Amino acid sequence: MFRKRFYYFIKIQYLGYRLHGWQKQPDVKTVEGLITKTLRWVMPDAKCKILGTSRTDAMVSAEESAFELFLDHEPLADLDEFLKDFNKNLPQDIRALSIEEVDEKFNIIQHSKTKEYAYLFSVGDKFHPFCAPFMANFQEDLDIEKMKEAASLFQGKHNFKNYCVRVSDKSTFEREMIKSELVENTEYTANFFPERSYIFHIHASGFLRHQVRLMMGSLVLVGRGELSLEDISNSLKPDSPELQMDYIAPASGLILNKIEFD
Repeated sequence: MFRKRFYYFIKIQYLGYRLHGWQKQPDVKTVEGLITKTLRWVMPDAKCKILGTSRTDAMVSAEESAFELFLDHEPLADLDEFLKDFNKNLPQDIRALSIEEVDEKFNIIQHSKTKEYAYLFSVGDKFHPFCAPFMANFQEDLDIEKMKEAASLFQGKHNFKNYCVRVSDKSTFEREMIKSELVENTEYTANFFPERSYIFHIHASGFLRHQVRLMMGSLVLVGRGELSLEDISNSLKPDSPELQMDYIAPASGLILNKIEFD
């Protein structure tokens, strides 16, 4: 007997510090795994599955992410009540922000969107341990002004083959960075945060594996004086010599800040 399928678009946020990324894996806690477990609890008789918009790595957090819920059962009677019940049963470090019904034409992977990442960090003295889930700490003096100049070089359309790992032959290395800047942090505050911290903002329609963390790692190397601005410029050229970036910045400073769908 044919069952009608219902589709829902759900926005979420989560703290990734204790989680092993988005994708469901055996024997470890992941965002997808905990969401699936919660859905089975709140809808024990439903046949459903989910598809996430972004596979974040272990310890990476999300201010705003999303997934699509496919429901082969019956439509949700009251979206507000479902959201309330869903949040009541989700673990404390995952929260559902909103839910809306979509149609079968919507595809959360293929639908045109912009992803905004933020990398939060501080330099110098070791920070308060409570900061660890949110930001990285580089216990050294870095040339922040030079790092700001380097960050601006990423903006625009470039070849990012030197800023990714374990990609397939079909990968598209030319990507356009809509925004790339390093600024002083005024967005995230807490009484235990260091007096001064920074955010590397990077916006694009899509990213290669570990691209943002490798870009951030290269900025740290510029701050140390191990890479020059010319090195960064050359690394982005399609015919550049091999300049594979191999310093991946720690995951805990990375936040999927926002996803906008067209």
